[in-house]
Amino acid sequence: MFVLYETPAGYAIFKLLDEKKLKEVDNLYQEFQTPDRANKLLKLKHFQKFNDTTEALAAATAAVEGKVSKPLKKTLKKLFGDEVQESLLVADAKLGNAIKDKFAVQCVYNTGVQELMRCIRQQADSLLGGLPKKEMTAMALGLAHSLSRYKLKFSPDKIDTMIVQAQCLLDDLDKELNNYIMRAREWYGWHFPELGKLITDNIAFVKTIKLVGTRDNIAVADLSDILPEDVEERVKEAAEISMGTEISEDDTINIQCLCDEILSISEYRAHLYDYLKARMMAMAPNLTILVGETVGARLIAHAGSLINLAKHPSSTVQILGAEKALFRALKTKKDTPKYGLIFHAQLVGQASLKNKGKISRSLAAKASLATRVDAFGEEATFELGAAHKVRLEARLRLLEEGNLRKLSGTGKAKAKFEKYQAKSEVFTYHPEADSTLGLAKKRKHSDAAECSKSAKSQKIEPEDVAVEAEKSPDTEELKSEKKKKKKKNKNKDQDTTLVADADAPEPSGTPAKKKVKKDKDVLVESD
Repeated sequence: MFVLYETPAGYAIFKLLDEKKLKEVDNLYQEFQTPDRANKLLKLKHFQKFNDTTEALAAATAAVEGKVSKPLKKTLKKLFGDEVQESLLVADAKLGNAIKDKFAVQCVYNTGVQELMRCIRQQADSLLGGLPKKEMTAMALGLAHSLSRYKLKFSPDKIDTMIVQAQCLLDDLDKELNNYIMRAREWYGWHFPELGKLITDNIAFVKTIKLVGTRDNIAVADLSDILPEDVEERVKEAAEISMGTEISEDDTINIQCLCDEILSISEYRAHLYDYLKARMMAMAPNLTILVGETVGARLIAHAGSLINLAKHPSSTVQILGAEKALFRALKTKKDTPKYGLIFHAQLVGQASLKNKGKISRSLAAKASLATRVDAFGEEATFELGAAHKVRLEARLRLLEEGNLRKLSGTGKAKAKFEKYQAKSEVFTYHPEADSTLGLAKKRKHSDAAECSKSAKSQKIEPEDVAVEAEKSPDTEELKSEKKKKKKKNKNKDQDTTLVADADAPEPSGTPAKKKVKKDKDVLVESD
């Protein structure tokens, strides 16, 4: 039984002297505690050394991909030329399958083989006696560097650092251009203040200043290449009656130098934008199709790299760039922001104010999927981004129309939002539809009739009560007796009061008479 051991310097093939030891996996490390015991168990049969680092890298990459390299083919042909019945212990199952297909050799890979490879690695210096330790270390370091470069799959089109730097430089150029143009307008405005209102385009304004110089030369200058005819006429008319101050030639030269700087920066900005557009289409085509070059580059720059952006969930992509507003909203317990840098995308800009949040959430979800395809996908195509953009445009159209149907709705779901009309070939005329009388008046008359009926019924009710009272005479007699008792009690009370008044002394004649008169009146009323 042979053992295939891979080293940075080459392939080593050992012969396992005692196969029974391989079954004792837990106690196998004891056989490799010393170099002497390791040499008793394993014997070096053949060692195929690599010629250089390139050959070592080719062999390592072939082993990673599960293929048989050329040095390994030569080694196995020499080894298994005569002894075909022997089995081979390998450290990789894919490589074992490839060797089995090529040479019809039985390859073994299990936990015992893994433990054996670990033990061989501990005593590799003693088992490989012909190689010096320094040479082995240098080969290992060189192979590690080469293999790491290969695994990175270095490609100039996949460097997102260039996109980040280009986008940051583009933002800086925009700020500088705005400052320079504002300074040029303010500076030349002292000489010709009317020109700033007539020419709103900044580049046209700067080109006009560079070509003309002072306003005295405008009447002679030809501005047809820069301005339209009507604007040119108005500029020439305004130059004749301008209220600006006079400037010297030195001032004019300095202003024109500033105009040259503005024009050169604007040209470089246009060139840089084309470069950024080409880079974005090469590196993240799906994201570029969905949100545009500028927004996609800003998202990548804010995340740090395309892979970092691909790791973010769609909810983070949606509010990326609005972190300050998010934490302020969480601190004050108010509504969180609905969008960040994605707000500047074309689809979000087309939506109305009430639908911007919905479309930004949908766009962020699709953009996160597109970013993952661009970052981890092997083929650089924009089919996914184009398909998602069509769906998002259809959803935006539905939201703007106020129709909340699903994009994948069935025919029944769509029919709920449609008006139902009976299909008939004959259309009849309904004269009732021409009536201008409202139904409210008819209802009022009917209500009045009902009210009169209810009033009549209310009038009848007391009569019914009287009839019932006549039918029950006992109740009336009891009521009359109670009334008589109450009157007798009142008369007694009045008599007692009269007696008390008579016994009391009379201070004067008139008040007593009045009291008596009052008492008489009370008695008459009681009688």
